[in-house]
Amino acid sequence: MKKILVTALVCLSALAQAQLTSKEEVAQELVAKREEAKKEITNSYLALKNSLVNSDIQTISTNATRLQNSLKNFRFKKLNLEEMNKATTIRKEIIDLAVDLAEAKDINDQRKFFELLSEKFWSQASKFKATDTMLYLQVCPMTGVKWLSDSEEIKNPYYPKNMLTCGEVKASL
Repeated sequence: MKKILVTALVCLSALAQAQLTSKEEVAQELVAKREEAKKEITNSYLALKNSLVNSDIQTISTNATRLQNSLKNFRFKKLNLEEMNKATTIRKEIIDLAVDLAEAKDINDQRKFFELLSEKFWSQASKFKATDTMLYLQVCPMTGVKWLSDSEEIKNPYYPKNMLTCGEVKASL
């Protein structure tokens, strides 16, 4: 009887340990998956900004759609109800602006949508950005328009032909 009891306890202990390991593995997998989603959002925004610097209307549309898709399934974590509602509302506004940007056929319209999108994106950048990425808020001092970059080097997406290097870093994250 003692032998059966000891064997049962050993089996239960092994099963409990296996479940613990499994939960840890799942948690690590979820963290890695979330970080990958944040990286996709960050990279999509930066690709959009760079395509505006290059004034490539088709690539701008493609990257705006990519940003829209990367944001659609993103879920915020560790926010109270009020913060969650605000973040979700702003994410929806960014997605709508990305749709407008993708559908715009005129580069000046695309830049106007990008200006609004960048303002909203910066307000949530701490939640969207990948952990290993540094983002810089850059501003054109002549117009006050803002954008984000992963480099301190200024490449103005609003006036790339006339004022490519016009701007300054105002903040970093």
